Amino acid sequence: MTPVYIIEEEKLRRNLQLIANVARRANVEIILAFKAFALWKTFPIFREYINSTTASSLSEARLALEEFGAPAHTYSPAYTDDNIEEIARCSSHLTFNSLTQYERFHSQCSMVNGQCSMGLRVNPEYSEVETLLYNPCAPGTRFGVSCDQLPAQLPPDIEGFHCHCHCESGADVLQRTLVHIEQKFSPWFPQLKWLNLGGGHLMTRKDYDVELLISLMQGLHERYPWLKIILEPGSAFAWQTGPLVSHVVDIVEDKGIRTAILDVSFTCHMPDCLEMPYMPEVRGAKIVNGKCSMFNAPFVYRLGGNSCLSGDFLASWDFGHPLAVGDEVIFEDMIHYTTVKTNMFNGITHPDIAIRHLDGTLETLRHYTYADYRDRMD
Repeated sequence: MTPVYIIEEEKLRRNLQLIANVARRANVEIILAFKAFALWKTFPIFREYINSTTASSLSEARLALEEFGAPAHTYSPAYTDDNIEEIARCSSHLTFNSLTQYERFHSQCSMVNGQCSMGLRVNPEYSEVETLLYNPCAPGTRFGVSCDQLPAQLPPDIEGFHCHCHCESGADVLQRTLVHIEQKFSPWFPQLKWLNLGGGHLMTRKDYDVELLISLMQGLHERYPWLKIILEPGSAFAWQTGPLVSHVVDIVEDKGIRTAILDVSFTCHMPDCLEMPYMPEVRGAKIVNGKCSMFNAPFVYRLGGNSCLSGDFLASWDFGHPLAVGDEVIFEDMIHYTTVKTNMFNGITHPDIAIRHLDGTLETLRHYTYADYRDRMD
């Protein structure tokens, strides 16, 4: 009875097929952002549909080159003397966050990898992301260069702009955002070879307007036919591709609140539930809005993580029946932004990672032990 993340290969391939079809019809390159999904044992499946990935650190850039088999499109808020040369070796595209970073490191990058295409991250000063924690264009942002900071003539080795201002957004948001990007930065487009529109394009969501996205990309090509357009979503690839299966280990009550304690942790294994925050869907249960107690709602449970953090819980779900120790509690859509963000706080047992293949067999990709926790403390 071990908790486990289960990737459903059939659902993953369905997303990859949609993304590959959009890339072909829109004549854009769509690449995988490791910040949302980086399970390298699934890369052979990805390579059937896409050719590149995007990295934000040396480790991610190495993962791209060594495990995905292709150099990364790399962006980092800040490179350092210790990592810039190795990052350049692992990258096909390298984006600087500021003009000072460019001035400091571009010569080194050219010497190390003369084939690496360099760019600047720009800030359109417009984003519809409401959660401040995830809004890269909020006032005072540390991300990118605003149009008033750019010289009229870009340095000759700057070949692209990178702009990221979405989070699980629809094509209608991109449509409104493009107005701001073009108004502020199109005067520099004749000097560029590529435009990276970042991530947050949730094209695999059921209500996403894929046709609008394709139309918007075709419109960009008509206006700027020399620009290669790049999208780098993360969530879209792994969206609704599998659950986190947990189990009830105890049930406690206090002041009319019933809590089912699980063998997983929100803070360790589902951090966005506390950071965003958002309420995940639980299979076979209904989310309860408003205050309920065990006195007027006998099958309503708050779900508690198995860590010592007081706030490691979410409320509440109606299961329609009493829960008991040993029962499964299955959190849907728990593959993106989970395994990349998990931690071993408190030494809590880490869920296994598994994949259910097309033939129905379940293969465990990774089982974690005490040694994994111990080695992180070295």
